[in-house]
Amino acid sequence: MTATVDPESSEWDVIVLGAAAAGENAAQYAAQFSGLSSVLVENVLVGGECSYWACMPSKALLRPVEVVDAAAHSPGVTARLEPSAVLARRDVVINGLDDTSQVKWALDTGIDVVRGYGRLTGERRIAVSRDDGPVRELTARHAVVIDTGSCPAVPDVPGLRAALPWNSRDVTTMKEVPRRVVVLGGGVVACEASTWLHGLGAAEVTVVQRGPRLLARSEPFAGELVAEELQDCGVRLCLGRGMSRVERSDPRDTGQGRVHGGEVRVTLDDGTVLVADEIVVAAGRTPNTGDIGLETVGLSPGGYLDVDDHQAVRGVPGDWLYAIGDVCGRALLTHMGKYQARIAGEVIAARAGGSQDLPSSAEGHRGLPQVVFTTPEVGSAGVTEEQAREAGIDIEVVEYDLGALAGTWVMRPDYRGRAKLVVDRAEDIVIGATFVGAGIAELVHSATTAIVGRIPLSTLWHVVPSYPTASEIWLRLLETLRSQRHAARAGGDAAGERG
Repeated sequence: MTATVDPESSEWDVIVLGAAAAGENAAQYAAQFSGLSSVLVENVLVGGECSYWACMPSKALLRPVEVVDAAAHSPGVTARLEPSAVLARRDVVINGLDDTSQVKWALDTGIDVVRGYGRLTGERRIAVSRDDGPVRELTARHAVVIDTGSCPAVPDVPGLRAALPWNSRDVTTMKEVPRRVVVLGGGVVACEASTWLHGLGAAEVTVVQRGPRLLARSEPFAGELVAEELQDCGVRLCLGRGMSRVERSDPRDTGQGRVHGGEVRVTLDDGTVLVADEIVVAAGRTPNTGDIGLETVGLSPGGYLDVDDHQAVRGVPGDWLYAIGDVCGRALLTHMGKYQARIAGEVIAARAGGSQDLPSSAEGHRGLPQVVFTTPEVGSAGVTEEQAREAGIDIEVVEYDLGALAGTWVMRPDYRGRAKLVVDRAEDIVIGATFVGAGIAELVHSATTAIVGRIPLSTLWHVVPSYPTASEIWLRLLETLRSQRHAARAGGDAAGERG
């Protein structure tokens, strides 16, 4: 089949509402081996948030900062960062916000593309509206997949919206580096943005976080080490404090990524006043489900969509409506959205073919890998100690200093980092892992493999790490766990003898 942009067709086997990275995967996996037809409906850019305003541009900005930092910690090596060249390279990475190559991929794969804003109008029906044409009515023979993503949340702080603050799209596609910046939030976006803003030359970066620590969903030491590094670089942290008022002189919509007007005054709830050239709001995200016609199929608009392990939306009979990516709220991570899309696509194809052998996304969500590309990097998989205890799991935990390894010492003599495993005591398997340090991103996949594969610790003992690398941390953690267990047994035996 030859796919076309805006084909005249009105009926496909599968309609994907939203053409972000996950939506592309859903359309591909539903059609590639099944003979089903699929179409992407997209109002902005095919490729979505990750390709143009999130994962890709943020890493393009963070990688040069990481290289300069590595050079600074490597005797005999020097490196200098040129902000304008970094921003130019970022523009190449995001294709100048042009989705021509993404559309070509879809068409070459046999996936149709329809431009416009899509809304559900009933069972397996979508209405697509455009400014330059009439509303088109589309029908899916088998399934509709929702991949409309999420948008930045803006807290209800007096004066904040009127100040026209930057959001995640502005800070990843910035055309200029503000001299003074206030970042609202303490999560992944806030920490990464603070890292590249400082690295690219912002003279003053201040992070305001209502909670007591950064990266609150990670193990506590992760946020502590990132906070130490930011402070050592000169970033000001205002933790445990919120904003009570924001004022801006001459706010102007100057375009995405450009300073939106005059000087900004931010008053904190303890009376502290911060003065900046721009304010970045990185305080969470909201699902884009408020205006996609959910009410026409019996669902309430505006919230996350509850899905089962086949990614089918609960509360909608007939197994025709699916949700993937940010809108289902299971994991707001591109790679997890793409995984959900692969499962949904295969489920749709299987059901269309009459098969009852349906794949499940339950195992993949057990792993839940994530990397925060700050300095130092934070990598994790599975659950934290707190999450495991809240779930009532009988666990053991073990930690080790990543700086005590030969591999990391060779990397940089003043290496700072830490690693932790959460172990299910009854099953004797790893259910959570966290690594913090330079260059640890590649450790996350081994942890994800151990967790999803439910590999016994007795087997992991025989997985020999290469030397000298950071992967030696696995051996040291297992050795430390053995020592802890031996000490516990010895203590128990001694107590028994005294008794």
